[in-house]
Amino acid sequence: MKNGKQSSQPEKGSSRILSLTVLFIALCGFSFYLGGMFCSERVKIEANDVTSTTTKAVASPMKPTVSPLQIKSVSFPECSSELQDYTPCTDPKRWKRYGVHRLSFLERHCPPVYEKNECLIPPPDGYKPPIRWPKSRDQCWYKNVPYDWINKQKSNQHWLKKEGDKFHFPGGGTMFPRGVSHYVDEMQDLIPEMKDGTVRTAIDTGCGVASWGGDLLDRGILTISLAPRDNHEAQVQFALERGIPAILGVISTQRLPFPSNSFDMAHCSRCLIPWTEFGGIYLLEIHRIVRPGGFWVLSGPPVNYNRRWRGWNTTMEDQKSDYNKLQSLLTSMCFKKYAQKDDIAVWQKLSDKSCYDKIAKNMEAYPPKCDDSIEPDSAWYTPLRPCVVAPTAKVKNSGLGSIPKWPERLNVAPERISDVHGGSACGLKHDDGKWKNRVKHYKKVLPALGTDKIRNVMDMNTVYGGFAAALVKDPVWVMNVVSSYSANTLPVVFDRGLIGTYHDWCEAFSTYPRTYDLLHLDSLFTLESHRCEMKYVLLEMDRILRPGGYVIMRESSYFMDAITMLAKGTRWNCRREETEYAVESEKILVCQKKLWFSSNQTS
Repeated sequence: MKNGKQSSQPEKGSSRILSLTVLFIALCGFSFYLGGMFCSERVKIEANDVTSTTTKAVASPMKPTVSPLQIKSVSFPECSSELQDYTPCTDPKRWKRYGVHRLSFLERHCPPVYEKNECLIPPPDGYKPPIRWPKSRDQCWYKNVPYDWINKQKSNQHWLKKEGDKFHFPGGGTMFPRGVSHYVDEMQDLIPEMKDGTVRTAIDTGCGVASWGGDLLDRGILTISLAPRDNHEAQVQFALERGIPAILGVISTQRLPFPSNSFDMAHCSRCLIPWTEFGGIYLLEIHRIVRPGGFWVLSGPPVNYNRRWRGWNTTMEDQKSDYNKLQSLLTSMCFKKYAQKDDIAVWQKLSDKSCYDKIAKNMEAYPPKCDDSIEPDSAWYTPLRPCVVAPTAKVKNSGLGSIPKWPERLNVAPERISDVHGGSACGLKHDDGKWKNRVKHYKKVLPALGTDKIRNVMDMNTVYGGFAAALVKDPVWVMNVVSSYSANTLPVVFDRGLIGTYHDWCEAFSTYPRTYDLLHLDSLFTLESHRCEMKYVLLEMDRILRPGGYVIMRESSYFMDAITMLAKGTRWNCRREETEYAVESEKILVCQKKLWFSSNQTS
């Protein structure tokens, strides 16, 4: 006890015990933190995920710390009945402002803010709720799409036929006079991969009324039908009225709004695209969007030139020259001839690295191999590139034949998910589980979901396509939209066997009015309100939503009052619902669009 030495020993021991205790607690806390990170995204791709364990059990009694956004009451007027088929970014009234080179006036040219319409698009006089799927594939109401030009000009080809108050679609076309089913049967004989789930996604360029894509639906192949806005034909509007996926677009000077190496098959049936002109730049775009091992199918000029040249108002020598030029171009960009019979020719995109290496080594090769500075997935207002996009090793592993067949591929994490910052196989599994739970809840608050009342669906800001995957067994198809400003997850969507497009919701979507039965959004305003004015997004949603159609808006409570106020201005009937976990920070707004007619019309 002298000089206090004995009393100091217990203090040292206590200090050591205290230090060990603190270290143990710190290690436990760090382990808990690591455990929480496991099987989750390191960087949030979505703004709000309320599935954490802290919110699953009970609703939080805490109120939001920030007062909800408030706006003044608004009532949008009716647009003129002349705008019943208005497509803001492909408006024929504005075509004269743009050049005719390579039909560039048909591309997207959106009006500036001061030219945007702040009104509600009226339906045509006599509009009726669309015929339900699957009957809609074969018929639609004439007054819903009152355009008779195709019926008159293409009557001998049996694209469609007007009978009484309906259009009927017998499945005819220029290159399939015996009907589209017979045509696809012949194609399947040439491409056995169409029968076993290998081919799942396709694009039809110059789609007509989308009969090819409609027939493929029963064969398990999901097709985006593509056609430009037209003064007369309204091809895309016919397709969507029938319940077949379609989008307005044209291969001209800009890339199509899809990532590289996405579609298992591309098709063109006498679509009159000049494939061999301008250095084959249109073929290079087809090459970019078709995945390695995928197919390009052409029927029509100049295929089968030795028998068909008389019907094409040209000479056999000209047609033979065009065919040889086409074959040479396809070979130069690593397509190989796969099969041909009569009017149908098939080429396959090579995944063999040696072909692309050969292009790179040949300094005089045309088209050249794209250099590393060209982003292959950049496809929103991106000019066409006169070069060959060579598949990387990672993309090669996502080629046809390497990825699982449908439907297994829906639930297998694609290799390209690792290109998404924070993306992982475990993250995809978690996302799918979350959306299965959410869709189960949606069907309680919206019983029409999963029935024949809803056919055309859009997920306005998807990540991995989880909402679409949860609906895959229902009688719907889903257009998965990935924001051009968000993480590039669209390649993952396509690798899973789903379809989608890039888009910026500060602009109008590439479709006609009244083409979707259900619009779904998840925290869109939380993510985009700093760029896009909310009222214009709601007006665009109203434009593309069918009368009687539904909206499910999953959004932060901060925006919910303002959204509800704007929705009232669009004449929607809305009700607020809790989320599946009944949290205070997030709500669901379920709305239905009324059927109304312009006060200037007779109905």
